[in-house]
Amino acid sequence: MGSDTRPFKIPESVLVVIHTPALDVLLIRRADANEFWQSVTGSKDAVDEPLALTAAREVAEETGIECGKGTALASQLVDWQLSNIYEIYPGWRARYEPGVTHNTEHLFGLCVPERLTPRLAPREHTDWQWLPYREAADACFSPSNAEAILLLPEFAR
Repeated sequence: MGSDTRPFKIPESVLVVIHTPALDVLLIRRADANEFWQSVTGSKDAVDEPLALTAAREVAEETGIECGKGTALASQLVDWQLSNIYEIYPGWRARYEPGVTHNTEHLFGLCVPERLTPRLAPREHTDWQWLPYREAADACFSPSNAEAILLLPEFAR
């Protein structure tokens, strides 16, 4: 088990770029690293959890935006069929089983009709902002997150 009896995180996650038709991107600030702005991210809850379910769950948990099956935005959650494998920051490795050093992150996009006001999970995020996509990419601490945002024009067609 991970620290404070939570199970270890599964080293397979999603990154969801939430954007408007005008390519404005929602960024949220991490509570555990205040200088880190990012898109919605999160790990699978179970090894067999479908990635689209992980993406919809994380978006709802982190922003309050509902995009799972049966919601108005369900068709707007798009699996980009791209993934990144990256080294987990050493400070966060204790959340994973001993010896796990890399995570596979699957990219999704979620087009919302306008700049919505998110409902943040205060233990996870402290602030939010909408930025034009190039500015959003520049504001991200994670190179893979920035690269995903820069792909937005290609996937938002």
